Amino acid sequence: MAALLIKNGRVIDPASGHDGVADVWIEDGFIKGVGAGLTAAGAEVFDATGLVVAPGFIDMHVHLREPGFEHAETIETGARAAAAGGFTSICPMPNTAPVNDSPTVTTYIIEKARRHAIVNVFPIGAITKGSQGEELAAIGSMRQAGAVAISDDGRPVMNARLMRRAMECARSFGMPVINHCEDLHLSAGGDMHEGAESVRLGLRGIPGCSEDVMVARDILLAEVTGARYHVAHISSRHSVAMVAFAKLQKLAVTAEATPHHLAIADSDMIPYDSNFKMKPPLRSSSDVNAVVEGIVNGAIDAIATDHAPHPGSEKMQEFERCPFGILGFETALGLALERLVHPQKIGVAQLIPLFTTNPARILGINRGTLAPGAPGDVTVFSTDRQWTYDVNKSFSKSRNSPFDGTTFRGGPVATIVSGRIVWRAED
Repeated sequence: MAALLIKNGRVIDPASGHDGVADVWIEDGFIKGVGAGLTAAGAEVFDATGLVVAPGFIDMHVHLREPGFEHAETIETGARAAAAGGFTSICPMPNTAPVNDSPTVTTYIIEKARRHAIVNVFPIGAITKGSQGEELAAIGSMRQAGAVAISDDGRPVMNARLMRRAMECARSFGMPVINHCEDLHLSAGGDMHEGAESVRLGLRGIPGCSEDVMVARDILLAEVTGARYHVAHISSRHSVAMVAFAKLQKLAVTAEATPHHLAIADSDMIPYDSNFKMKPPLRSSSDVNAVVEGIVNGAIDAIATDHAPHPGSEKMQEFERCPFGILGFETALGLALERLVHPQKIGVAQLIPLFTTNPARILGINRGTLAPGAPGDVTVFSTDRQWTYDVNKSFSKSRNSPFDGTTFRGGPVATIVSGRIVWRAED
């Protein structure tokens, strides 16, 4: 395999604490070295002058729809969209058809990704069979097949006793439990956040407490079981406060936030535009500010997209009838820079762990570092390059994004997987 030399970029590697102008040498798919003035005979040279060079970004919460819903997305198209967003590793949730609740489906996803995906794919297995919330899935066998975590994302486990058993089982296999925190009884029939905006628009509400009660329950169960517990797409100010409290108690509790929950409040929605319908729903401005503050103070560990493609035939319906979810890969970094870095809430060096070392640590995968011998996965990005997102040019098969036409300052420039440039921004 040819060597690649990334020259003169600002290299930020949170794992080693390195932050300065340097070169990154990748050979045979692995990091060979990081330092000034590196040379490698015959290597391809990438000039990163004025750019940030970071470990490959990891998206720990995505939906690739395959198997079963290939009309919305495939492993191949989702991986291409991820690369265009700067992600070198992605973790698909198990709500496929069939559900990823067995080593057979886990193996299928891994093998399909090995043949067709231009980024790394680390599957997340189901907590329960068919994600029906009634009986534990084959957690140990999925772990052996390559699953890195378990979740019934989109169909939260309502039975607390079963969730306790899942945590105990996951702990024995050294993997985290990821939960979409939603009390389905409290949220039943809702289409957007319950509040003044839902009343104004005449839409059924999903209260913030539907998330809060599940976060509270699961933190208590994590304390009892000693499990590693992760809150998916956190969106409520009370949930953020509870996660912060759990960390003070030294519990193994972590959380992620999506870029859209950092950037948009329910009052920012275009009324009845289905591209603004997602779960959790866009919350109030006070919730949005609390999520941002959770990033700043460390209560929230990671940024994950919850990339959820839907074809126009399904998404472009009345708001009450269309499915929840939006695209996330290609706008994630631009939104994070806009909401966190440019307003000086955090610096670039504090942003990078949210996409790299922290997800790698939570999932226990060998990624998120530029240390010699590590896989040669690198994300190169700009903090000031202006570009406009055109959803019709997305690599995804779907087009459901509220950010179409948005101009960003900063975003991905190149995505490198195992020393190979798999995506590069157009000049």
